Amino acid sequence: MADFVEVMRLEELPPGKGTTVTVGGKDVALFNVDGTIHAMEDSCLHQGLSLGTSQLEGKLVTCRGHGWRYDITTGCTLHVKDYGVATYPVKIVEGKIMISVSERM
Repeated sequence: MADFVEVMRLEELPPGKGTTVTVGGKDVALFNVDGTIHAMEDSCLHQGLSLGTSQLEGKLVTCRGHGWRYDITTGCTLHVKDYGVATYPVKIVEGKIMISVSERM
């Protein structure tokens, strides 16, 4: 059973934007794509830079370091097939963004 933790209010993360939070000692990148929130590990596999502070375009985030691109719905990089970061379940409860890092998607 997933343990969900409140990380922020939905209105704090506008559509088309990303941010980072720490949950259970893990850095997590959050993205709002047209009102749907996605959560993934906040570390580019190439050099470990933050993905939550990188450029979001639709459902793709481009690492600000060397341009590695990730599908935020799966965590997979577009540069190396079947290689990616963990994604985490998200739910919205009464306007609060809740994440579980005890389960990977």
